Amino acid sequence: MSVPVKIRRTTVPQIRARKGKEPIVSLTSYHAHTAAIVDKYADFILVGDSLGMVMHGMESTIGVTLDLMIMHGAAVVRGTQRALVVVDMPFGSYEESPAVAFRNAARVMKETGCGAVKLEGGTRMAETIRFLTERGIPVMAHIGLTPQSSHVMGGFKTQGRDQADWAKHEADAVAVTEAGAFALVLEGMVEPLAAKISKQIEIPTIGIGASAECDGQILVLEDMLGLNPTPPKFVKVYGDLGDGIERAVKSYAQEVKSRVFPSDKNTY
Repeated sequence: MSVPVKIRRTTVPQIRARKGKEPIVSLTSYHAHTAAIVDKYADFILVGDSLGMVMHGMESTIGVTLDLMIMHGAAVVRGTQRALVVVDMPFGSYEESPAVAFRNAARVMKETGCGAVKLEGGTRMAETIRFLTERGIPVMAHIGLTPQSSHVMGGFKTQGRDQADWAKHEADAVAVTEAGAFALVLEGMVEPLAAKISKQIEIPTIGIGASAECDGQILVLEDMLGLNPTPPKFVKVYGDLGDGIERAVKSYAQEVKSRVFPSDKNTY
């Protein structure tokens, strides 16, 4: 009698051990059905606070709540078997103090079943990252263009264009590494700086609009599927689902208006 093989999830130590080895594949996902597809190919799935813009039509990520992240995070975990699931800590849920960050991160992990959380910020968040990791919560860090700070940055601007600013970003990378982060997202960062940071630190770097020298890459799923009519310039669009969905909806609407109802398929 054959014994079913239990699928084991990718773990935080496995992601960390990929530094300088086979590139790490990652995409965002916000619900169970897309997560089940992405799960076949991604090493980790990020339930990003970008869901505020992608799923809920918000102008930025600032309005995303902890409850919203938990709801979508739980859905993604339910839809997956093998990928490590990382859930973003939303704006206002971790900045106040390490203790507040721990309370909220613990709730995220308990209620979603995810394997790690991600938070934005470099040197300023090192104490919080250390506090969380010492208490059993794995943390993925995020520096460079940090969307939750877009109002302070003056918008979504590429970081590191002025080489005089490189030292700050390098210090951020070192600080989160030493604090215990297991991986580091580099977003919206000029290629030479991202490449330099990737070589300097001991944990994997995950690029999004950064450098091919990073240890992995992440994209917003809807961007690369063609569902965003104005994707970021660095995004390669791998599909045109937006046009496909519109064609399907248009055909359906035309048939309904013509009273072409597929009644033979409506029996339960």
